Amino acid sequence: MKPLAGLDPGRSKCGLVLTDASGQWIEQALVLPAESCRQQLEQWQQQNDLGGVILGDGTGSSDWQQWLQTRALPVSVVPEAGSTLAARSRYWQLEPARGWRRLLPQGLRLPPRDYDDVVAQLLLEQHLGRRLARSQGCTNQNLARTAKA
Repeated sequence: MKPLAGLDPGRSKCGLVLTDASGQWIEQALVLPAESCRQQLEQWQQQNDLGGVILGDGTGSSDWQQWLQTRALPVSVVPEAGSTLAARSRYWQLEPARGWRRLLPQGLRLPPRDYDDVVAQLLLEQHLGRRLARSQGCTNQNLARTAKA
Protein backbone atom coordinates (compact mmCIF):
# COMPACT_ATOMS: atom_id res chain seq x y z
CA MET A 1 0.00 0.00 0.00
CA LYS A 2 0.89 3.64 -0.31
CA PRO A 3 0.16 6.49 2.10
CA LEU A 4 -2.90 8.65 1.54
CA ALA A 5 -3.31 12.37 2.09
CA GLY A 6 -6.49 14.00 3.35
CA LEU A 7 -7.13 17.61 2.32
CA ASP A 8 -9.66 20.09 3.70
CA PRO A 9 -9.40 22.84 1.07
CA GLY A 10 -9.87 26.51 1.83
CA ARG A 11 -9.09 29.88 0.33
CA SER A 12 -6.77 31.13 3.06
CA LYS A 13 -5.80 27.92 4.87
CA CYS A 14 -6.07 24.19 4.38
CA GLY A 15 -6.03 21.14 6.62
CA LEU A 16 -3.71 18.38 5.48
CA VAL A 17 -2.96 14.93 6.93
CA LEU A 18 -0.79 12.01 5.81
CA THR A 19 -1.26 8.36 6.71
CA ASP A 20 1.45 5.78 7.10
CA ALA A 21 1.95 3.33 4.21
CA SER A 22 -0.51 0.83 5.73
CA GLY A 23 -3.25 3.45 6.10
CA GLN A 24 -3.64 2.75 9.82
CA TRP A 25 -2.19 5.92 11.39
CA ILE A 26 -1.96 9.64 10.81
CA GLU A 27 1.74 10.45 10.58
CA GLN A 28 1.53 14.20 9.96
CA ALA A 29 -1.21 16.76 10.55
CA LEU A 30 -0.86 20.31 9.28
CA VAL A 31 -2.78 23.55 8.90
CA LEU A 32 -1.15 25.54 6.12
CA PRO A 33 -1.74 28.45 3.75
CA ALA A 34 -2.90 27.14 0.36
CA GLU A 35 0.44 27.62 -1.43
CA SER A 36 2.37 25.90 1.36
CA CYS A 37 -0.16 23.07 1.21
CA ARG A 38 0.60 22.57 -2.49
CA GLN A 39 4.32 22.48 -1.75
CA GLN A 40 3.79 19.96 1.06
CA LEU A 41 1.74 17.67 -1.19
CA GLU A 42 4.45 17.78 -3.86
CA GLN A 43 7.06 16.95 -1.23
CA TRP A 44 5.00 14.02 0.09
CA GLN A 45 4.50 12.76 -3.46
CA GLN A 46 8.26 12.81 -4.08
CA GLN A 47 9.17 11.25 -0.73
CA ASN A 48 6.31 8.81 -0.19
CA ASP A 49 4.73 8.11 -3.59
CA LEU A 50 1.21 8.95 -2.45
CA GLY A 51 -1.57 6.50 -3.23
CA GLY A 52 -4.03 9.37 -3.58
CA VAL A 53 -5.58 12.46 -2.06
CA ILE A 54 -8.96 12.48 -0.34
CA LEU A 55 -10.40 15.93 -0.99
CA GLY A 56 -13.34 17.61 0.70
CA ASP A 57 -15.94 19.02 -1.68
CA GLY A 58 -16.06 22.42 0.05
CA THR A 59 -14.62 25.83 -0.74
CA GLY A 60 -12.19 25.80 -3.63
CA SER A 61 -12.30 22.06 -4.17
CA SER A 62 -12.69 22.32 -7.96
CA ASP A 63 -9.45 24.34 -8.22
CA TRP A 64 -7.71 21.76 -6.05
CA GLN A 65 -9.05 18.90 -8.19
CA GLN A 66 -7.61 20.49 -11.30
CA TRP A 67 -4.26 21.16 -9.64
CA LEU A 68 -4.00 17.60 -8.28
CA GLN A 69 -4.82 16.13 -11.69
CA THR A 70 -1.95 18.12 -13.26
CA ARG A 71 0.32 16.40 -10.72
CA ALA A 72 -1.00 12.94 -11.67
CA LEU A 73 -2.29 12.38 -8.14
CA PRO A 74 -5.41 10.20 -7.86
CA VAL A 75 -8.23 12.18 -6.24
CA SER A 76 -11.36 11.04 -4.42
CA VAL A 77 -13.84 13.76 -3.50
CA VAL A 78 -15.94 13.30 -0.36
CA PRO A 79 -18.76 15.47 1.05
CA GLU A 80 -17.78 17.96 3.74
CA ALA A 81 -21.27 18.65 5.13
CA GLY A 82 -21.14 18.87 8.93
CA SER A 83 -17.41 18.18 9.08
CA THR A 84 -16.44 21.38 10.92
CA LEU A 85 -18.76 20.69 13.86
CA ALA A 86 -17.76 17.03 13.95
CA ALA A 87 -14.09 18.05 13.91
CA ARG A 88 -14.55 20.32 16.93
CA SER A 89 -15.78 17.35 18.94
CA ARG A 90 -13.09 15.04 17.57
CA TYR A 91 -10.39 17.61 18.36
CA TRP A 92 -11.02 17.12 22.08
CA GLN A 93 -10.72 13.33 21.68
CA LEU A 94 -7.36 13.72 19.94
CA GLU A 95 -6.12 16.47 22.24
CA PRO A 96 -7.89 16.23 25.62
CA ALA A 97 -8.61 19.49 27.40
CA ARG A 98 -6.11 20.61 30.00
CA GLY A 99 -6.11 23.27 32.65
CA TRP A 100 -9.21 25.40 32.98
CA ARG A 101 -10.67 24.07 29.69
CA ARG A 102 -11.36 20.75 31.45
CA LEU A 103 -13.94 22.54 33.58
CA LEU A 104 -16.04 23.65 30.62
CA PRO A 105 -18.68 21.36 29.11
CA GLN A 106 -17.36 20.06 25.78
CA GLY A 107 -20.09 21.90 23.84
CA LEU A 108 -18.76 25.24 25.13
CA ARG A 109 -15.10 24.53 24.40
CA LEU A 110 -13.44 26.08 21.40
CA PRO A 111 -10.14 24.56 20.29
CA PRO A 112 -7.23 26.90 21.04
CA ARG A 113 -5.91 26.58 17.47
CA ASP A 114 -7.14 26.16 13.91
CA TYR A 115 -8.30 22.56 13.53
CA ASP A 116 -8.57 22.17 9.77
CA ASP A 117 -6.20 19.19 10.07
CA VAL A 118 -8.85 17.39 12.13
CA VAL A 119 -11.41 18.09 9.37
CA ALA A 120 -8.96 16.58 6.84
CA GLN A 121 -8.58 13.54 9.07
CA LEU A 122 -12.38 13.11 9.30
CA LEU A 123 -12.68 13.30 5.50
CA LEU A 124 -10.02 10.61 5.15
CA GLU A 125 -11.74 8.44 7.77
CA GLN A 126 -15.07 8.89 5.97
CA HIS A 127 -13.46 7.64 2.76
CA LEU A 128 -11.80 4.66 4.46
CA GLY A 129 -14.82 3.81 6.60
CA ARG A 130 -12.84 3.63 9.82
CA ARG A 131 -11.17 5.81 12.43
CA LEU A 132 -7.48 6.54 12.33
CA ALA A 133 -5.34 7.17 15.38
CA ARG A 134 -2.49 9.63 15.35
CA SER A 135 0.91 8.01 15.68
CA GLN A 136 3.05 8.76 18.72
CA GLY A 137 5.44 10.77 16.58
CA CYS A 138 2.70 12.59 14.67
CA THR A 139 3.83 16.09 13.90
CA ASN A 140 0.99 18.53 14.33
CA GLN A 141 1.91 21.89 12.90
CA ASN A 142 -0.30 24.93 12.66
CA LEU A 143 1.48 27.23 10.25
CA ALA A 144 -1.52 29.22 8.98
CA ARG A 145 -1.21 31.95 11.60
CA THR A 146 2.56 32.16 11.25
CA ALA A 147 2.23 32.63 7.49
CA LYS A 148 -0.22 35.52 7.89
CA ALA A 149 2.15 37.50 10.08
